[in-house]
Amino acid sequence: MGPNNAPQINVPIIWILGGPGSGKGTQCDRIVAKYGFTHLSSGDLLRNEVSSGSSRGKELNAIMERGELVPLEVVLDLLREAILSALPTTRGYLIDGYPREKEQGILFEQTIAPVNLVIFYDASEDTLVERLLGRARTSGRADDNEDTIKKRLKTFNTHNDQVVQQYVSKLKKIEAERTTDEIFAETSKYIDELLASF
Repeated sequence: MGPNNAPQINVPIIWILGGPGSGKGTQCDRIVAKYGFTHLSSGDLLRNEVSSGSSRGKELNAIMERGELVPLEVVLDLLREAILSALPTTRGYLIDGYPREKEQGILFEQTIAPVNLVIFYDASEDTLVERLLGRARTSGRADDNEDTIKKRLKTFNTHNDQVVQQYVSKLKKIEAERTTDEIFAETSKYIDELLASF
């Protein structure tokens, strides 16, 4: 056991950052297919916990229904549990849309493990707005109108800038306004470099 009884994790941990509409979901799917990594999204973990009907899930549901943010520690607990349960078989972890703010990243590294690589899929606000509006036309998601989208992007950018500044040495910023193949080629290059050091 490491410090604070942290698990001993001998596979890469990669954080995947990118605004809504940046295409990081598509890239995560391709990374999983190529490298056999475990893809963890804090949003999915929260939704699964709520739908499990556990007492923790019921508490989380109440918090979200009140429109409040789920406490950092809860998200961290869910991530830690998912990381540990996949540990025997995984070749690495992709942690998607996390950390959303600087404090989360600091807590993760203190209580779980250091992150090895931070990938940020960067696209201009105009591109993201356009993509999200396109998605809204097909999905009918109520939160996908232009004003709401711009607010979401502003919130994302404010927090993400702090995260990015915190991890300059581990950060790879990937221009996300190209084809998915070009983006994936660059993503693979950084992951291959990281794996060579394991």
